[in-house]
Parts: sequence; structure tokens; C-alpha cells
Amino acid sequence: MNDRLQTLDAGTAYGGAGALAQRNRVLRNTYWLLALSLLPTVLGAWIGVATGITANLTGGIGLLVFLGGAFGFMFAIERTKNSAAGVPVLLAFTFFMGLMLSRLIAMVLGFKNGSELIMTAFGGTAGVFFVMASLATVIKRDLSGMGKWLMVGALAILVGGIINVFVGSTAGMMALSVLAIGIFSAFMLYDLKQIIDGGETNYISATLALYLDLFNVFQSLLALLGIMGGERD
Repeated sequence: MNDRLQTLDAGTAYGGAGALAQRNRVLRNTYWLLALSLLPTVLGAWIGVATGITANLTGGIGLLVFLGGAFGFMFAIERTKNSAAGVPVLLAFTFFMGLMLSRLIAMVLGFKNGSELIMTAFGGTAGVFFVMASLATVIKRDLSGMGKWLMVGALAILVGGIINVFVGSTAGMMALSVLAIGIFSAFMLYDLKQIIDGGETNYISATLALYLDLFNVFQSLLALLGIMGGERD
């Protein structure tokens, strides 16, 4: 009887160690792929600013191109996440997002202190990520219940953003930016906790979720800084 109990305890311990190793592997691969995904984003943004290829994507046309491209890529990523094509498709998506971001970056660079604003937004986004990653490792509570409420908030931002494309309200843009920073910072904590707790086992899906969190925080912070702190010549 004692031998059976010892065997059961050893099997349980081995299973627990295996699950922990799996979670650590997913987290490590996610961080590496997330860092790699920033390179196509920077390249896409640089090409967009240098060529002005997205300068004419304004109003409804720009919205359709962005939503169509983004959701098309996200669908493709989910379909290929378990195959060798998953990583290239994800990197192509991040390049596309860099292109879409280039219009905002070009506008901010039009300010006298544009470069400083971009670096501030980058530093602020990195700071948010560091704080959320630290919190995710120390919070023991299950945060899976946050997901549905955060999704409602993200949908509200999406609808508000679509409306504001046609309204063109600066105050509306500021309100949406502040809301987006809060919602996607919380999403960052939620997504990191999902990986740490074993709720997300595919590192490509995990990278996509964290990338979208970072992208939205950076974009919203940059828009807010441009509105409030942009200095014209």
C-alpha cells in the first residue's frame, strides 16, 4: 500500500513538474517571438513614413483597409498557429500593423518634439509591460473571469473609434485613448496570467494577444501625447 502511495506521489510530482516546464517553455517562446515581432513592425513603420504609402488612407477607406487586413491576418494566424507557417504569418501581420501605424507616426514627427514623443510613448509602453509582467508573477488569484469584461471594453473602444473616424472629435480621441490604455494594460495582465497559469498553451496565439496589447497601448499613448504635448514650429 505504501509503495502504491509513493508511486502515486512521484507520478503527481512528475506531472506537476512537466506542466510547469511546459508553461515556462510557452512563456519563454512567447517572449522571444514577441521581441522578434517588433522588428517587422519597425520596418513597416519606417517604410510607411519614408514612402508615405499610407498617407491617403483616411476616413472610411483607411478604416476598411485596417480592419480588413487586421482581421484577415488574425484569422490566418489562428488557422496556421500549429503549423510551420504560423510564425511567418504572424510576422507578416506585424509588418502590416507597422505600415498602418506609420500614418500616426508621420503626424507626430511633424511636431518639433515628435521624436521625443515617440520615445516617451515607447518607454511608457515598455514600463506598462514590465509592471504587468511583474504583477502576473505575484498575483495568485485566477483572473480568467476578467476576459469577458475586457472584451466588452475592447468592443466599446472599437465601436467608438469607428464612430470617431467620421466625427473627427479631438476630445473623443483623447477619451478613447485613455480608455484604450487602461483596457489593454489590463488585457496585458490577463494574457500574461493565462500563459503563467497554463490557460494558453500555444506560443503563437499568446504572442498575438500580447502584441495587440502592446500595439494598442503604444498607439493610444502616442496619440494622447501628440494631442496634449505636440509642439508646432
